[in-house]
Amino acid sequence: MVRYAAIIALLTGLAACQQEAKVATATQAVFSTQNTNDTRIAKQVFGNISSPSSQPATPVGFYSKGCQSGAVQLPETGPTWQAMRLSRNRNWGQPQLVNFVQDLSRFAATQPGWNGLYFGDMSQPRGGPMLTGHASHQVGLDADIWLKPATNMSLTRQQREDISSDRMDRRDGAYVNANWTPQQEAIVRAAASDRRVARIFIFAGAKVEMCKNATGDRSWLNKVRPWYGHNYHFHVRLNCPPGSTTCAPQDPPPPGDGCADAQDWVNNIINPPPAQPRDPNAPKPVPKRELTMASLPGQCAVVAAN
Repeated sequence: MVRYAAIIALLTGLAACQQEAKVATATQAVFSTQNTNDTRIAKQVFGNISSPSSQPATPVGFYSKGCQSGAVQLPETGPTWQAMRLSRNRNWGQPQLVNFVQDLSRFAATQPGWNGLYFGDMSQPRGGPMLTGHASHQVGLDADIWLKPATNMSLTRQQREDISSDRMDRRDGAYVNANWTPQQEAIVRAAASDRRVARIFIFAGAKVEMCKNATGDRSWLNKVRPWYGHNYHFHVRLNCPPGSTTCAPQDPPPPGDGCADAQDWVNNIINPPPAQPRDPNAPKPVPKRELTMASLPGQCAVVAAN
């Protein structure tokens, strides 16, 4: 513990990372550089750890380049939720995330035809990059929430591996389909209205539909951002804890409700802009490199080891 505290207090650097909405952030946070020469592939390290670390609960780094200490496991089943895909062991998060998803599930259970929520991936026991799937979900502050109405709260472990969520879009995400109801909209709105939430990612057609239907206070729409691939679930991202010196927050969304931007997404789906010819003299794209332990904040080496 003493070693961990000392490393956290080491050097101050800029956390300039790129997350899945491709919005750059440059936020000061206290990061150690003690693992500068560690060339181990980070997903191989964190993807094979099955239990949380022994340190206090702390998100370290950025949502797509970090880790978490002292994670809490969301119970597999609760009165108003079930964690899905249990074989992945990704129902872990910071305490505020576990509290948030339980709170949201209780709200969902008040909706007609819903008994709660099904939760997809949160984070690994110590966060960090995953062997498969997400670029983010690394610091214990992200959660995927199924858009399928949770009616059966007694699913077996095998059923949770076998069933799928329901697709909510048509025309490649430009519009909602008949599965989308006021209940999904109410649940997304409740999540976006929560002070703990920084952003919600969902397909563009759903954002445009919510923009059409929203009345009264529309400020919650600012947090709902269109993004690819979120047509079976929506992705909730929480803010860094107040006063945290190790969590790098994402820059806030632009001012306004974001509805015009979402409509632009839809327009580009329906009428894609013409592809730009490739410059024959342009350098070849550089292949994306695997994150190494040296790519992560130095504290993550301590988290992985303890």
